[in-house]
Amino acid sequence: MSEYITIQVGQCGNQIGSEFWPLVLQEYGITREKSKSKPPEQSTTFNSFFQIHPDYKGESFNTIQDLVDSEVKARTILVDMETSVVSRYKNSYLRDIFDEEYIIVHYPGSGNNWAEGFCHYGPRFEEKILYSIRKAVENCDSLHGFLLMYSLGGGTGSGVGSYILKLLDDHFPHIDRFVTCVYPIGTEDVITCPYNMALATKELIEHASCVIPVENRALIDIVKKQASNTHSIDTMSFVAGCKPFQDMNSIIVNMLLNLTSGSRFTGDLNVDLSELVTNMVPFPNLPFLSCGLSPLTITSSNNKINLEEIFLQSSNLNNQLIKINASNNQLPLTLGTTLLARGDLFTISDMRSFVDRLQRKNCFTSWSKQAIKIGMCGVAPIGHRASMMTLFNTTAINGLLGKVKSDFTKLYQKRAHVHHYLQVAGFEEIFFEECLDVLCECIKSYQDIENRSMENIKVPRLIPEN
Repeated sequence: MSEYITIQVGQCGNQIGSEFWPLVLQEYGITREKSKSKPPEQSTTFNSFFQIHPDYKGESFNTIQDLVDSEVKARTILVDMETSVVSRYKNSYLRDIFDEEYIIVHYPGSGNNWAEGFCHYGPRFEEKILYSIRKAVENCDSLHGFLLMYSLGGGTGSGVGSYILKLLDDHFPHIDRFVTCVYPIGTEDVITCPYNMALATKELIEHASCVIPVENRALIDIVKKQASNTHSIDTMSFVAGCKPFQDMNSIIVNMLLNLTSGSRFTGDLNVDLSELVTNMVPFPNLPFLSCGLSPLTITSSNNKINLEEIFLQSSNLNNQLIKINASNNQLPLTLGTTLLARGDLFTISDMRSFVDRLQRKNCFTSWSKQAIKIGMCGVAPIGHRASMMTLFNTTAINGLLGKVKSDFTKLYQKRAHVHHYLQVAGFEEIFFEECLDVLCECIKSYQDIENRSMENIKVPRLIPEN
């Protein structure tokens, strides 16, 4: 069974992790108190995210105390250059499942400066970071990938996260690196955010196997929409007025649970993450995947199941975790597509029908129309009987990359705040120029594919068939 090591970097990455681990345990039927219900299968799937002590002879775990008593540890590395968020882990009811040797913190932070994180704290903590990663790798029997979580707006997530990504590429080049990164476009509270996003995006293009970008403005729109549909949400879901980032992080966690479900549970047609790299990334410098989900909430009180509606919603632009603009009713060009279904309600016939719908309605390259990857995991998400996740490698990502480039250029043309970066030992102004070159080359690559392949026709949106 596939095993994954998660690496949470910075305040945002560790906040996502604080939502991730309780829900992972919930999927495996592990609760704080003893439950009478039988937990889901754990014998071959629990290892995906947890390291079980070799002397353990039991069949399954029921409570968190069972994990503690059996010395089970999460396969995760927590990194932050300030201690507030990680301290919550140490004081939470889950504190004993995190290995102290996998926790790397420091004070003060990176000062919202990518250079501080990448050029100062990265090299300073390189030995400790590599020690933690190597130890986690040695405790795996079948490691299939690293899952990195961080934001690109601040200093630690963007800077140290980029440094760790490069370390993984240098020291573990044959292990795939999947990055879930948050772009705070439109919600920036850091004036140097354009520099941090651009510099970190360059490292993503050069070192990540797959990147699933998430935009704050897309999450905010989803949260607002779901909050207005209170009839379909229970108390576990969106309470944005109280905890504004918790709801947004829950959407990201929902995506990660669906993304890895095929590696963790049985199914008629499971898909491992390594297959995604092969099928979804046609060229090494184009690793960005747009992701759509349905349902978006963790749980729902709506018992009506409409598989076609679930498919349509997951493909809808409004359910994508990045902002996609379809100008003139024209859908972007698609380079790769994957449909991941969860729950035993889906059949091969259903999936074939959904593939046919996409092939008729979307614009594809000459090589990508017939090859649409499908996955069918038999275990539905907690709180639902069925769900679907769609992944697209699409030229629409140029909307995000173009915005990053534009914001960076506006600031850099005035050389505003450049001195903060140049005063960090190891950072040189040529880094800005190289960053812009890589961004422009990536944008141009998508544009070239689109110009060569896409006919100038209008493509209707996906709509239910009569």
